[in-house]
Amino acid sequence: QVQLVESGGRLVQAGDSLRLSCAASDRTFSTYAMGWFRQAPGKEREFVAVITSSGGNALYASSVKGRFTISRDNIKNTVYLQLNDLKPGDTAVYYCASSRYYSASITQFGSWGQGTQVTVSS
Repeated sequence: QVQLVESGGRLVQAGDSLRLSCAASDRTFSTYAMGWFRQAPGKEREFVAVITSSGGNALYASSVKGRFTISRDNIKNTVYLQLNDLKPGDTAVYYCASSRYYSASITQFGSWGQGTQVTVSS
């Protein structure tokens, strides 16, 4: 399984921007689609964004489309999530995950990081 480590989460104010990173240990990183999910207190984990193995295509949840951007660097074995115009409703633990398939379904993702906390104050 791919080992994933997220970083970049912190406390920010509404309207601020943030970039999350997820570093993978596996040299097969470039063969996986990569996704970001988030989980707010008392809620289920939800899909945020996914990017194809090549980085050529991406899908977003409607709640973040136009504000968040997923990207990847297959040389650095890292996937990023750029978060712009943050809102208090974006407060959650953000997880990256890997999948053999380009999918928004949480069940298709097999390896997960430990998560990074993003807190947006009003």
